[in-house]
Amino acid sequence: MHRSHRVSFPLGGVTLVGDAHGDARRPPVVLLHGGGQTRHAWGGTAAALARRGWYAVALDLRGHGESDWAPDGDYTLDAFVADLRGVVARLRTPPAVVGASLGGFAALLAEGERRGTASAVVLVDIAPRTQAAGVDRIVAFMTAHPDGFASLEEAADAVAGYLSHRPRPRDLNGLRKNLRLGPDGRWRWHWDPRMMSGEKRINARSESARLERAATALRVPTLLVRGRMSDVVSEEDARHFLALAPGARYVDVSDAGHMVAGDRNDRFTDAIAAFLGDGAPRRA
Repeated sequence: MHRSHRVSFPLGGVTLVGDAHGDARRPPVVLLHGGGQTRHAWGGTAAALARRGWYAVALDLRGHGESDWAPDGDYTLDAFVADLRGVVARLRTPPAVVGASLGGFAALLAEGERRGTASAVVLVDIAPRTQAAGVDRIVAFMTAHPDGFASLEEAADAVAGYLSHRPRPRDLNGLRKNLRLGPDGRWRWHWDPRMMSGEKRINARSESARLERAATALRVPTLLVRGRMSDVVSEEDARHFLALAPGARYVDVSDAGHMVAGDRNDRFTDAIAAFLGDGAPRRA
């Protein structure tokens, strides 16, 4: 039976925590979740990649899950990129990097602005151009409950309202991984609220030109995975990225929205595994 083990990466200002799957002597793949999520967002993807010969590391980004909150409140894209490069420096070889949303921005900039950081890049429902309405809906959900929830049931109701295309789960143990129980008895999301409101908050909207430049510089095997129901990345946004990134491939996952791995983990994992192959990324 496959089991993961906990890993940590001290990076000076913060320590990132993750789950590692597979043999550390095998080629690495790093999985970076989206804003407001944790490493548990990947479902069975990391374990499936390990079974195919990869050393798969699913990380909590700074300010998320069990990783440290930034002591200086720095959640700019540069901070997430620096963290990824710090992790890469501690691996045996440059990893394939699978990044969803915020994690995808970090992957794109890390490799696009410094070749050799990654051996392959997979962007999960994120591109240099995005739909403002979809992004605004994410921000509204993330900032809607600053005082938290009285119970897991109340939090589940909020998630069900946001992810209306998914059935409301009966088992709330998965949701528990994304919440912290405070001393006041209320449940709050497992991320630093300064990401959305601080002086050094996530700043992707002001970085579209930079992201486009990074896309044009990609030379490693690259895959864009879009959720067909996504309100964040449109078909036009995807085509724009493909025109920028030489040789990039594209998969459109049906019955999935922005959170592709959570909506259709089976199809998502199949697409990633087919692209990466068995234990070594394809060469461009």
